[in-house]
Amino acid sequence: MREALESLEGVLGAEVSHETGQAIVTHDGVGRPALVGAITNVGYSADGESMDMEFSWGDGSMWLQSAHNTKWCLIGCSIGEFGTLAAYSAFSIGASVVTGSNLYYLLLILPLINGLITSVMLETGILMRSQMDFGNALSTALGMSFISMLMMEIAMEITDLWFTGGELGMNPIAIPFMLLVGFLTPWPYNYWRLKKFGVACH
Repeated sequence: MREALESLEGVLGAEVSHETGQAIVTHDGVGRPALVGAITNVGYSADGESMDMEFSWGDGSMWLQSAHNTKWCLIGCSIGEFGTLAAYSAFSIGASVVTGSNLYYLLLILPLINGLITSVMLETGILMRSQMDFGNALSTALGMSFISMLMMEIAMEITDLWFTGGELGMNPIAIPFMLLVGFLTPWPYNYWRLKKFGVACH
């Protein structure tokens, strides 16, 4: 958001706190509509503006913004989940575990956990590149929508299990289907959250 505000002609500087949800803008006569427009164009709300609007599923620009956010979430989640499932296949771990055993369910949850971790790590890195310190970047990343990430992780793993017949591991044929399902499953929720509350999942 800081970059969007500072890109406006007449804005001398902006201090943004993702924790408090406030921005302090130093400017030379920039009008409020221009500032609000810069904020809402990158998926945030100004003075509760997004919350006061009547909700609609027909906002094309919001679908695009939520798709962009969902894409970054998918990249982060896929790194951990795909890496863990690929390791199961490479080391024949899945084939040696009895389906339905306690170990099976433990190993079933591990890719989800790793996917959440890599997603938070990726978002933290992205925020730090936009000159946010590590502490604020990490807390902001942890505040992203875990519901969206969990929906994504679960949908991808169910798809993989369908292709592997329930065995823990990675079936390369399943990868494009996992990515498609992982993207489509949380996308409407991410749209709703962004449109109604002005909060992005990534």
